[in-house]
Amino acid sequence: MTLDSISRAAVDRIIRVDHAGEYGANRIYAGQMAVLGRTSVGPVIQKMWDQEKDHLKKFNELLVAFRVRPTILMPFWNVAGFALGAGTALLGKEGAMACTVAVEESIAHHYNNQIRTLMEKEPEKYTELLQVIKKFRDEELEHHDIGLEHDAQLAPAYTVLKSLIQAGCSMAIYLSERF
Repeated sequence: MTLDSISRAAVDRIIRVDHAGEYGANRIYAGQMAVLGRTSVGPVIQKMWDQEKDHLKKFNELLVAFRVRPTILMPFWNVAGFALGAGTALLGKEGAMACTVAVEESIAHHYNNQIRTLMEKEPEKYTELLQVIKKFRDEELEHHDIGLEHDAQLAPAYTVLKSLIQAGCSMAIYLSERF
């Protein structure tokens, strides 16, 4: 395998999993809005969701530009994302925000790993992709902080809930990179 094919495989995995992640995030926020959209926290969730919509739009464009196929698990992420968002929102705003903290922390960590991978390969070749990932990572970290500011840690069984959601994120990342 040549360096070009190794790099190509890495970029395909990055774009595929990031597209899936942003799609899943959109479905999570859709579920949260279905439950909490008309409450005082609705505008906060909507603002974060609007940024996620922009992230998904960009990764839709990158799928085409880099000729990467999306994960075959999209129908599953559609249902699972909405269920996670609605389910945690049913615990109240704190539950929704705990979900946000857990997911965004996982995604920021994942984006940092991707940045390292691209920097080790050929950073000048992937300048645009690196800029996109860095920008989105920073926005995910903002969402994480917003979740903490809105009492995520007061959610029922916060530590357990956060751990379960992050385990699910790790599984989703693993599967979406490969399938």
